[in-house]
Amino acid sequence: MRARIPTLATAGGAALLATGVLPANALDATVPGSAQEGSVSAADLLAKVTSCRQISNGKYKTDNGTSATVPVCDKNGAVFWKADMDIDCDGQRTTDCNETRDPWFQNDTAFHQSDGLPLKAESLPYVVVPSSGTIWNYAASGIKGGGVVAVVHGNKVEYAVVGDTGPSTIIGEASYATAKALGIDPDPTTGGAASGVTYILFKNSQASPIESHSAAVSLGDRLAKQFLQSN
Repeated sequence: MRARIPTLATAGGAALLATGVLPANALDATVPGSAQEGSVSAADLLAKVTSCRQISNGKYKTDNGTSATVPVCDKNGAVFWKADMDIDCDGQRTTDCNETRDPWFQNDTAFHQSDGLPLKAESLPYVVVPSSGTIWNYAASGIKGGGVVAVVHGNKVEYAVVGDTGPSTIIGEASYATAKALGIDPDPTTGGAASGVTYILFKNSQASPIESHSAAVSLGDRLAKQFLQSN
């Protein structure tokens, strides 16, 4: 939610794919393990997003003071963009996400855990979407809080959820945990990646509860397979 600075199958499987929703009691919350999550490779995902059918009304900046160069693109079952990764450390105060470690820290996130508390950027992989504005309205594209995202960097895939919103003209931000799992420096002041990050957001999906990383991985792997088959 902060302004960014330049930084660097189960019996119900068919129904889950159709709805894009995983039941709240399916999986418990876990800390991300491997950066190569699920069975779909980074190369296979990237091969499906080589061209862009732009749906945004113009393009986004990756940071304050940069040119607007990043469009939001549409595919069957998903939207995607290719940008940098700035580090979001907002939400619950933890060892590495607090006012001391992050001068832009905010103790809230746009979307909350099932118990009503803000998300934990340090342990939960989540992605920040631009607040709805004249460039793009994420909700109109079937993107919602808890929506599943495949984040690709190099040869690594990390599944995350839509967890926060940012400036309406800037794109390319994810939580401390997302960066760490992908091998990107997660430091909120000096870390991040200057480029080379692809965000694939699956339409009308929702991991439940939002704080369950394992729910995002399980549903994300299914949706990624479907994405490969339909594009």
